[in-house]
Amino acid sequence: MIEAKNLTRRFGDMAAVDDVSFAITPGEVVGLLGHNGAGKTTIMKMLTGFLEPSSGEARVDGIDMQDDPLAVQAQMGYLPESVPLYPELTVAEYLTHTAFLRGLKPGLCIREALEATQLNDKAFDPIHTLSRGYKQRLGVAQAILHKPRFLILDEPSNGLDPNQIQHMRSLIRRLAQEATIILSTHIMQEVNAVCDRVLIVRNGRLAVDERLDALQSSAKAVLKTSPTAEVAAALDGLAVVADVEHQNAGIWRIGLNGEISACVAQIAESLVAKEISIYSLAPEVRDLEVVFAEVNEETRNAA
Repeated sequence: MIEAKNLTRRFGDMAAVDDVSFAITPGEVVGLLGHNGAGKTTIMKMLTGFLEPSSGEARVDGIDMQDDPLAVQAQMGYLPESVPLYPELTVAEYLTHTAFLRGLKPGLCIREALEATQLNDKAFDPIHTLSRGYKQRLGVAQAILHKPRFLILDEPSNGLDPNQIQHMRSLIRRLAQEATIILSTHIMQEVNAVCDRVLIVRNGRLAVDERLDALQSSAKAVLKTSPTAEVAAALDGLAVVADVEHQNAGIWRIGLNGEISACVAQIAESLVAKEISIYSLAPEVRDLEVVFAEVNEETRNAA
């Protein structure tokens, strides 16, 4: 388990991270979202022991990072925002160096990391000759070299082409079978593709901690019917209907009171009884980008 308890980091008078708490259970893949400067990277640096908190605790597997950082880091993989590479080394030399630093025997672990990140054909190329995308994949390779139980990835798809992005998502899903993963990214499709849960940080504070499926659902249903249908009149007085909003010709947005599936079923029955055609009727699913914008707007207004 990865835990943040009232985690705070100040730089002078500025609170980069302000009283953030959450717990991530084994096997979860959690997306850490926020605008640039929101505090995401600072949180990850404190969780990995690269930065001390001003107050609060960062615990991994029950161990306080400040008490025994080496014990925690031994079972953790970390891809920082800027990957620290040695340009004069080859890919294989760099991974061999990393393996020795972690007390590993090179060989099998390096071969597996190269295969996992599709770097086999670059193994003997000097790092300074690699493209940005290949350097990013090398950063992931060093992070998974020791098969960590906890993995923190800061923008893992940065610089990758569309095919490489798809491979990276597949790799993250495979790693999640054995590791607990925190993934920071600006790519909402990536969160949709691989994450179970979302943490949204705004101005150093945790604004949202929610499962992805719950975050994207709403207490609304969308009805598509004939442009001439009198939907508002047909649903007037129905207890499961909170409000009815005409969106466009034949498209209605219906607020629900109660369990969504049961509400939708009652609405359908009522419409059929009043001979109103139903082209489609389904719970509304919000796009993650819309949710992200709403959360930031709500937080800004509250401030």
